[in-house]
Parts: sequence; structure tokens; C-alpha cells
Amino acid sequence: MIAIGLCVVLVAAFSVGVIAVSRVAGSISANSVNIGTGGGPVPTIGAYSGAVNLLLVGSDTRNGQKGHYGDNPGSTLNDVTILIRISADHTKATVLSFPRDLYVDVPACPDPAHPGQMLAPETGVKINTTLEYGGVGCTRDTIANLTGMKIPYVALITFDGVVEMSNAVGGVPVCVAKAINDDYTGLHLTAGIHTLQGARALEFLRTRHGVGDGSDLTRISSQQVFLSALVRKVKSSATLTDVTKLYGLAHAAGESMVLSSTLASIDTMVSIARAVAPISLSRFVLVQYPTIVSGDGVTPNTGPATTLIDAIKADKTLRLAAKQKGATDGQGSVVQGGGSSSPSPKPTQSSPAPSSSPSASSGDGVNLPATVVGQTAAQQTCSVGNDLGKR
Repeated sequence: MIAIGLCVVLVAAFSVGVIAVSRVAGSISANSVNIGTGGGPVPTIGAYSGAVNLLLVGSDTRNGQKGHYGDNPGSTLNDVTILIRISADHTKATVLSFPRDLYVDVPACPDPAHPGQMLAPETGVKINTTLEYGGVGCTRDTIANLTGMKIPYVALITFDGVVEMSNAVGGVPVCVAKAINDDYTGLHLTAGIHTLQGARALEFLRTRHGVGDGSDLTRISSQQVFLSALVRKVKSSATLTDVTKLYGLAHAAGESMVLSSTLASIDTMVSIARAVAPISLSRFVLVQYPTIVSGDGVTPNTGPATTLIDAIKADKTLRLAAKQKGATDGQGSVVQGGGSSSPSPKPTQSSPAPSSSPSASSGDGVNLPATVVGQTAAQQTCSVGNDLGKR
């Protein structure tokens, strides 16, 4: 699910002009949904300027899927929710993951089943119920409410879509530091490098029991291993000069996902792609939304979250806490060949308000607290497996 956004914005930039796009444009337009712009005008090709906020939503629905992905849960949850921010000067990109079990407030949302009517706001509900409650537009509105950011672009992808996109890119090379054994998803990987595509890529992205401490928080850090490897591959010359792969990606995107009407245009995707394509790997930062884990569930860790979101909105360079050496309990990923990709703290109470001292923020950069975990796309990381998924 997390593969989709970067494929959309990178592929279009290099496919238009060298391949026929009429079929791609038609499928993209057909698979679109009107959620409104979410604030602000939508740029056209050749006239793009300013920041981009794009929400990626991964649905766990089994309805209408070609593959067999286990029992139908009887509901449609946004199993993955990720916000991509491209800075206004187009030198930085942030990929912000929200835990599926995060408790949030949901604003009043337009009712997709009854145009012109609104669904009532909700307080203290899991973020992954918003897709079922009010459609992808409600998920967007919830993230906008949580972050204070306007989000005009949304992409929704299903399990089938992940399979198709990973096939189109030719697989993603993923490092596994310790064997993954998860009977729930059917994923069993030995330690080493594995090129994952199709159903195997989906199993890797879905596995929760098989990595780290078996929680969704460590699943996110494992997913970042896949996403950072994907970014490196898509931005490599081998992919960007392969017309067959580019067309396959663009076509798979149009066929396998639902785009907001604001995004469902080749021109718009090219405009966005031109903003993201030049960004260096070290300026792609992948982070988790900071949380507090307690007996009451997973809730926002307001101090670090405020520091992080303010820095993202201000287009500051995000500086993650120093990398740890050795293993950490519950850790979902490690830097290839050594230290961990980021600390894996388990806070039990809210962190203090962010410091306003020069050491916390200076010039273009912000030093993020240790409770903000993640990595850059330049870092070669490996997932840490376990045997918790054995049944």
C-alpha cells in the first residue's frame, strides 16, 4: 500500500512524452472520486509551485479483489494511512505514517452515500475506522484535522493494487536482518536480501506478528524498509530509463487505485512529479507520528507531535535523533550491518512541550526528539523478524 504514492508522482514525470498515455489517462479518470480540493487551488502542468500534501490510504477490503487474502473481516478499514509532504521549494519530502490503532477525533464529514448531508463528528475513535465511516474523504478530513494541514490530493489502494504495483516495478530488494515467520500472512523469509513482488510484497507490507514486537508500531518501521528501498529503485536510472517499466507502473496505477478528482489527471501528476523527482535520497525522511502506548491504547504524544508537524509545515530539514548501536526490544528495523534505524521508545506519558532553544531548531533544520522515529531513504535498513507469528 505504501508503494503507490511515490510511484504515482515519479512515474508520470518520466512516462509522459515517451509513451502513449491515452489509455493510462482514461483508466485514471475512470477510477477517481470527488472529495473536494480540501483547500486551495489545484495546479496545472507547467505551472506548479508551492508545497504538496498527498494522502495515501491503504484499504483492507476483500470485496472485489482477485486475490485471496484471508477471511473477509466484514468491514473496510484504512489499514495504512500515510501523508506525503513535498516542501514548497521542492528540496525535501516527508513520508509520515499514522498507526492504524491511533485514537483520534473525527470531524463532521460529508456522507458519501447521501450527497449534501454530513456525518456526525466522533471523539476518541481509532483512525483506521474512518474509511468505513465516511469514505476516503473522511480519512482525509481526519488527518487534516489532526495535523492542521490542507490535503488536496488523495490516493486509495487495495490489496490487489499493491500486488499489481509491485509487479510493475519489477520487485523491491528488501533486507531481512533476522528471519520472519508469520503464519497469519503466510510470510516466511530467511535472513538476507529478498526481491519482493506480487503477493509476497503484500505479505511483507501486511505482516505485523512477524516483525519487531508484533505491534503495528514496529510494523511501520518494517514498512519503511520496503518504502526506502522502493524510493531508491524508482529513482535509479535503471527504472527511470526503462520505458516498459514506466508504462507498466503508470497503467497499473490507473487500473488498481482510486484517486481524488484533484489528482486523477496526467497533467496534475506530471506537475507534482516535477516537484519530487529532483529530491535527493537523504532529503526523503520517513517518520512515524509520535504516540503514547498505554493500557488505554495508542494516543497522540502531543509534545513531539507538535514539534514534528510544525517542522513539516514550515518545510524545515528534519534531523532524526542519533542512531542507536545494537538491538532494542521491539525494534522493527536496523541499519544494514549494524545500529538501529531509529530508537524504539515506548513512552508512557506525554512528553513536555518542545523546547524553543536554538539547539532544538536552528536555521533550516529542526532536531527532532528521540520519540520521533524513522529513517531517510538514503539509509540502507533491514527488517527484524521474529517467531511471534507462528500458530
